[in-house]
Amino acid sequence: MATRRKKPVYTHSDQWVLIAPDSLKDDAKKPSDKTLFAKLRSPLTDKGAMFLFINSGQQLCEVKAFQEEFRSWFIGQTVQEDGRLLYATPVDPLFFVLFYLIKADKEQGKFQPAEQIVVDEEFPSCNLLLQCTQVAQSLHHVTEEKEIGSKKFYRYSKEKTLVWLKKKVDQIVKALKDSAVCVGGSAQSASFIRIKQESDVKEEDYVRYAHGLISEYIPEDLRNELSAYLGLPEVSSPTPEPPTKTNGKMTAAQKSLAKVDKSGMKNISSFFSPKAKATKK
Repeated sequence: MATRRKKPVYTHSDQWVLIAPDSLKDDAKKPSDKTLFAKLRSPLTDKGAMFLFINSGQQLCEVKAFQEEFRSWFIGQTVQEDGRLLYATPVDPLFFVLFYLIKADKEQGKFQPAEQIVVDEEFPSCNLLLQCTQVAQSLHHVTEEKEIGSKKFYRYSKEKTLVWLKKKVDQIVKALKDSAVCVGGSAQSASFIRIKQESDVKEEDYVRYAHGLISEYIPEDLRNELSAYLGLPEVSSPTPEPPTKTNGKMTAAQKSLAKVDKSGMKNISSFFSPKAKATKK
């Protein structure tokens, strides 16, 4: 006896496809109030961004979305119209506490309890940061501390913070080298393919690349201070190559491309050009 296949039910954005660390496995099977999504202020943009607190702050993950046009998901007998792929990557919560420490130091410059420092009317979920185990264990790396009775008071320390950030940079540099990640000029342009291994990569290239990654999570002033602390010289842009057309200005993309080191590269179009026919002698 033939059975009729059920038509899939279309649903709205009440569920998503999420790639997350294994630490979320238990909550995925049996949801609890120990894991939740929350918006936090981004130190880079000063705007809200989505984060995932796992197991009462045991881990903080940044949530980003990969989206293509005209994509949906089949989930069981349902079709999820929202075809975004969300992925959660672990991030150190101390970066986000650091933003409030710097703000409090500029406004008052005195020792305060942590719960009076990490306050944000626009993003009240920021108080969840103080529940993160990593923050409790690492707060002394970026602050001066005073203890009165059983109460601790904190004040931002730029000197200690720069030392802590340098350690972060050193860890990233080691990971980049171990993973053989390209950090030279060829990493700056997707329009060209490097056909020989880059041999002129210097230690400075790794440090600058790592500094760029760290800069995604710290305010602009601190980014500049860290750059000076690491001894990174200012990048001097080479003289741009003249445009091939004389009847117009260079676009932003052309200007960026003119600054890229193209030694040892072929234009990507050369890989798709027709081969020359052999001639008979």
